[in-house]
Amino acid sequence: MSRMTGTASLAEGALIDWSISKPVSLPRLPVELLDRVQTAAELQRVVSQRAMLAAYEAELVLSLADASPEHDDPPPGTRGARSSWGAETRLPGVSEFFPAELSMVLNCGRGTAAKLAVRAHTWREGLPGTFAALAAGVLDEPRAKVLAEVLEQAAPEVARRVEAQLLPQAVELSVGKLRKRAEALLAGVDPDGVDERRAETQKAADVRIYPSTRQGMAMVAVELPADEAAAVHDALTRYAGMQKSDGDVRPIGLLRTRVFADLVLRPWDVSRPPVTAQLQVMASLNSLAGTSSEAGEVSGLAITAGHLRELLRRLDALGVQPPGGGSVTLGLTDDDGVLLGTCTLDQLRQLARRGCPSHPEEDCGCAVLDRPAAVESYGPSRPQQRFVHTRDRTCRFPNCGQRVGWADADHVIPHGCGGATDCSNLCCLCRSHHRLKTFAPGWRFEMSDDGVLTVTTPSGVTRTTRPPGMRPPPEPDQPEAPPEPPGADEGAERPGPRLGTLDLIRRWRPRPPGSPSPWAQDPPPF
Repeated sequence: MSRMTGTASLAEGALIDWSISKPVSLPRLPVELLDRVQTAAELQRVVSQRAMLAAYEAELVLSLADASPEHDDPPPGTRGARSSWGAETRLPGVSEFFPAELSMVLNCGRGTAAKLAVRAHTWREGLPGTFAALAAGVLDEPRAKVLAEVLEQAAPEVARRVEAQLLPQAVELSVGKLRKRAEALLAGVDPDGVDERRAETQKAADVRIYPSTRQGMAMVAVELPADEAAAVHDALTRYAGMQKSDGDVRPIGLLRTRVFADLVLRPWDVSRPPVTAQLQVMASLNSLAGTSSEAGEVSGLAITAGHLRELLRRLDALGVQPPGGGSVTLGLTDDDGVLLGTCTLDQLRQLARRGCPSHPEEDCGCAVLDRPAAVESYGPSRPQQRFVHTRDRTCRFPNCGQRVGWADADHVIPHGCGGATDCSNLCCLCRSHHRLKTFAPGWRFEMSDDGVLTVTTPSGVTRTTRPPGMRPPPEPDQPEAPPEPPGADEGAERPGPRLGTLDLIRRWRPRPPGSPSPWAQDPPPF
């Protein structure tokens, strides 16, 4: 079926389809034959090509946005209508669900996709000269991005006035100086608008955490008014300098980070009720024992009483215990990392003692732990919540990392359409992607029995997410491992059954000192 738009003829549509299906090729020169001058010239040409490609990408993004009108969204005041809080910047007249579709097309996060769409819209509506210079390869992409970022919230006529003064000299300015010059010109052209937008921006300020490029580290970003941010940084530097003066030999940057953490967490202040964090630690049984860096495994499809007793022996040998005021949840998987069941340590001991109800006196091989049974109600049971949270850990929409505590256990096949409240039909979706699945037309969600979720956009892009820890299917035609020669390990001790991945979830919860944990047996629903 041809993807024709506008007034394209059948022949033109067929030609477009053929062009899109062709493999992507990169025109390039033989680098090894270029001299120094030619190499420098080719690098400059690459910068121009990258600029032209960015302009072409923006055109495509805007075309896809124009095909996603907002009249398909739930209107204000109706069920599922967009809320006013926590909403990312959107394009006028475009569906609120468009950034999610663009993120699927580009295989990136929704926030990244939304920024790209807003930047493209700013170029087209407010910075036509910048857009034209970018498309011609005259203005490089980083400088065009700076102009869009500074002027994206300004009215188009204001943006054009700033652009007219700045564009002729933009290439000669560094990126940093270009940003400062654009901000200064904007403040001079539209001072009232700048103050109004600053007040609105402060309402959306937040504290965010990002993974760091350095292993084992993370970054906490705090959005503050510029003057407050400068004051905070200066105060941290002064406190760190005082520690330096007292003889601390650690680098000043590290001292600033330790001062920041101490000022927030206040470990010395015992006059206030303790505030505890909720942390999740996922670890395999073998990695806890220090014998492997990979996940442990369970052989077979049933978790038997014999398996549980051996698992308890290994856990006791490792000294695994619930933390004070918290709990430990065990998640056991099969050989492929598919979650088979979850339980607490106390429940594990009860199951191991009780054994199989039908054969209490023997190791019969009957399953004594499985995923929770389906329920008739719309709301999932508490064991189902625990199972789905342990399996999914975050929102399962492609490229969404919203943590599971802020996600809904959603029916993949809607309950009103006959979908069962069963773990094979429940997956974690953050509230935004839950609303998309429920109200955005043209989307398709499908999930396999073991939790593999497939999402298809209205534009036909399909992506699949697997539960964390689940192994991908084997490559086709992958040769099998050769069998061991006879007698290879003759006389060696044979290992017992391999035991399941221990997804160790330690939950620290705020509670009054001395009071028992209300969730010692079962984690609460979100």
